[in-house]
Amino acid sequence: MASFPSTASAALTATLKLQPQFRTHPPTSLPIEKSQNISLQKSNYFTDFAPKNLDFREALSLAKEVTEVDSSFYFPLLQECLDRTSFADAQAIHGHATKTGAQEDVFVMSFLVNVYAKCGRLEAARKVFDNMPRRNVVGWTTLMVGYVQKMKPENAIHVFQEMLYAGSYPSNYTLAIALSACTSMRSVKLGNQFHAFIIKYQIDFDTSICNALCSLYSKCGHLKLALRAFRRIKEKNVISWTAAISACGDNGDPTTGVRLFVDMLSEDTQPNELTLSSVLSQCCEILSLELGTQVHSLCAKLGYLSNLRIRNSLLYLYVKCGCIDEAQILFSGMDDVSLVSWNAMIAGHAQMMELTKDNISACHYGIKALKLFSKLHRFGMNPDLFTFSSALCVCSRMAALEQGEQIHAQAIKTGFLSEVVVGSSLINMYNKCGSIERASKAFLEMSTRTMISWTSMITGFSQHGRPQQALELFEDMKLTGVRPNAVTFVGVLSACRHAGMISEALTYFEIMQKDYKIMPVMDHYVCLVDLFVKYGRLDEAFDMIKKMDFEPSEYILASLVAGCRSHGNLELGFQVAEQLLSLKPKDTETYLLLLNMYHYAERFEDVSRMRKIMKEEKIGKLNDWSWISIKETVYSFKPNDKEFPQSSLVYESLEVLISKAKNLGYEMLETMEMSEEEEEEEKISSTVIYHSEKLAITFGLENLPIFSPIRVVKSTLMCRDSHNFVKYVSTLTAREIIVKDSKRLHKFVNGQCSCGDLGVFF
Repeated sequence: MASFPSTASAALTATLKLQPQFRTHPPTSLPIEKSQNISLQKSNYFTDFAPKNLDFREALSLAKEVTEVDSSFYFPLLQECLDRTSFADAQAIHGHATKTGAQEDVFVMSFLVNVYAKCGRLEAARKVFDNMPRRNVVGWTTLMVGYVQKMKPENAIHVFQEMLYAGSYPSNYTLAIALSACTSMRSVKLGNQFHAFIIKYQIDFDTSICNALCSLYSKCGHLKLALRAFRRIKEKNVISWTAAISACGDNGDPTTGVRLFVDMLSEDTQPNELTLSSVLSQCCEILSLELGTQVHSLCAKLGYLSNLRIRNSLLYLYVKCGCIDEAQILFSGMDDVSLVSWNAMIAGHAQMMELTKDNISACHYGIKALKLFSKLHRFGMNPDLFTFSSALCVCSRMAALEQGEQIHAQAIKTGFLSEVVVGSSLINMYNKCGSIERASKAFLEMSTRTMISWTSMITGFSQHGRPQQALELFEDMKLTGVRPNAVTFVGVLSACRHAGMISEALTYFEIMQKDYKIMPVMDHYVCLVDLFVKYGRLDEAFDMIKKMDFEPSEYILASLVAGCRSHGNLELGFQVAEQLLSLKPKDTETYLLLLNMYHYAERFEDVSRMRKIMKEEKIGKLNDWSWISIKETVYSFKPNDKEFPQSSLVYESLEVLISKAKNLGYEMLETMEMSEEEEEEEKISSTVIYHSEKLAITFGLENLPIFSPIRVVKSTLMCRDSHNFVKYVSTLTAREIIVKDSKRLHKFVNGQCSCGDLGVFF
């Protein structure tokens, strides 16, 4: 390994490897000059003294009995202090060295500086260093290492400057430590100066220096420079490869990181646990299960499967790739389980709720996630902010308010409520569970509010039919200096939509683009088109669609079709319907919207055509499921279901509710749905009275305390008939009824819905 050329070559060591040098070399091998040896009388001179043959305490005791020893006597004793990180014993040895005159030995004092630094006593280390009669590169570097390890990188840089002023020259290792200090400071500018220094002396191929350069540039977000430094290394070791692979993962280029790992194996360099955990993390990012399983096999071959970090990385790989069963097997077989492991499993089950198309399975995964959360305490684990965040997300998805409240209480008890991530998740949970009052309270109690928490609260007010509060909160957000993003403006425009504020919506839309330089996305146009459609301004809705820089989505066209039907402009609706069909949508709800519109207009030829298209496109029956959680038990329902507890009682109660609702003006609407059997000539017109949410709500009315809100989760959009019916039920029962369907949250109170009747299609 090269070292700096200099005129004062005597002050340089050929290659500085600080700790290994002290650990592996016996005391007699240290380069001590004859002039430094102390002449001793025979009566107390330990010529054959070997501390390694004695107990450490015995050696210290013997040391007190002598006043003159060879300087090599101190090295094994100081090494023992280093291993034990014993400051008190080091002080005792220091005192003895002072008595015997060994403080004049540069190597003994350099070693003592190292011991004090490793014990965290940098003031003592600096004092010893300042009192040294002369200093070598070992002493300077040792002090720098101490400052870097104690997170005082600025001090390390100052020591480096002092070193140069004193006429000493750094070794390669010294420069690597200086670069580590720059990394701790995240100062790429200072690092560049060191890099120029390194290039000047033509040692930019050195392994330790380039490893440090790679780490510096990576931590400062300069991946290209990091990889360039890596490629300059002539003799790449496992640290070099790991630094480069990790740099790719840290800077959002996992594909390159995985390629480097393959190159590393082809170079016959054996990875260590850090390399393997890094590449597994990058397999997670690119969702490469095939490569990840190969790395799993390699981990087993190299004997790393017992390593907790590796097992946690494997857990996240299987979880991210949706292989929850494999993750469960791995988790169950772990002897040493960390909180990271628990978090991976809880987050994995939460993710499966989003990945599965079967809503009953989604509910099942949610229940398992919450059970895992409950088991934490039995295993002596305390949840952290990631645990709370994942568990609250599960409660949001399931509209499980009771469990969410329990988790809220635990977050308060453990002190994690002050974490922004937990506070934002709590707001989202209460919003999704239909409790805007508690969401607002949680928001007001936050010590720090981020853009995410402001946006979540604005959106929550909008979803709960409180547009004025949403817009007032947006103005407060601007006053606090928090910059809104595109999602914030979706909440603002949605509030305008609920309040029927067309001119205000257009003003905010303009402000978003001009003042905040936010380009409109589909969700912004959805809000504006819905607003125009709601008030029958269909021409303006069409004009807005024409202004878009991209093709309209299925949702926008479907909303327009529904608006045309509601406002009696069927011909225009049919034109939009044909445009919608040209997109070949795969959403069953969209086809049912068109099917019902043609049926409503008595265009039976088009009904038959739609049926044929649905068969050709393999559009199946609407997968309508609803569920309700009561006392931590989840009850699920499907249309006309009779396989649930108390089914007879529920059907009787539902008939009574329908009869009472009719007396108040409710009229059942006929809807078109796919039949169970797909015979070509089969009539598919039916009046479906017992939609899943009707059964779930009635079940809740029978089993929940009087005046207790009813919370139901539904897998599809609410149909127009069910939506109208639930409005009447909320009046008849004086209950607050919350239905969270596939697109919106509907909060029914006294015959009104928070969606403003915008959230139904057919």
